[in-house]
Amino acid sequence: MRQRSNKFGLSIYLSVVIPVFDQQKTIVKDVLNIDSILKSLDYSYEIIVVNDGSNDDTYSKLLPLASHNIRILSYQINQGKGHAVRFGMLKARGEIVGFIDAGMDIHPSGFEMLINHMNWYSADIIVGSKLHPVSQVNYPLSRKILSWGYRWLTHRLFGFQIRDTQVGLKFFKRKVVKDVLPRLLVKKYAFDIEILAVAYLLGYKRIYEAPVKINFKSNTITALNVWRTIAFMLWDTFAVFYRLKILHYYDDKKL
Repeated sequence: MRQRSNKFGLSIYLSVVIPVFDQQKTIVKDVLNIDSILKSLDYSYEIIVVNDGSNDDTYSKLLPLASHNIRILSYQINQGKGHAVRFGMLKARGEIVGFIDAGMDIHPSGFEMLINHMNWYSADIIVGSKLHPVSQVNYPLSRKILSWGYRWLTHRLFGFQIRDTQVGLKFFKRKVVKDVLPRLLVKKYAFDIEILAVAYLLGYKRIYEAPVKINFKSNTITALNVWRTIAFMLWDTFAVFYRLKILHYYDDKKL
């Protein structure tokens, strides 16, 4: 693969994973938008779109996009965002591997800032953060309250130094991906917490936050679904804590 040198004098190949479920109306536009952003950067790259068992025509919409820069992966049964991200990242070829949520609530213009932060700080992991002082965030109050509560909980359970763990935009050095991902179990709701907690446990402690631009789009999610999601999120989070602090599953696992 031919690599371009960037302004840091480095030739880096990026892999960006996009997990997708039932997004036939917007996914083509979203992928092309991400591709356009990446083309404007001084990096060689690949986009890996993972169709997480969609029930609609998402997969058929994606197929014509396949190219040397865009890889389309798919499986039939929905497994959850965590599984889809892990599935794509394990197949990535880049020296820096990241993911971004589909739907474009998070603007992909943040790629360059996250990657620059990785170079500036020689970071193991860079996470997008709503709480970075220069982030531009349009978020409803209800989401802010839920985010604050979950942030308080995870800080108490895991002692994270970073302030925001939940933004669906993160980049990892390839070695982190190789060492951490085979140990992970969460398929859905607490994937971000698990990958950060296990990376820190294994000695990857150079984790930094970078600014993002988020414009949360209103949707039709019902109150029942919100509370169900919160319940599953808490269940997964406490399960990660139990495996990490009580069972010592992640450090004992033989790979």
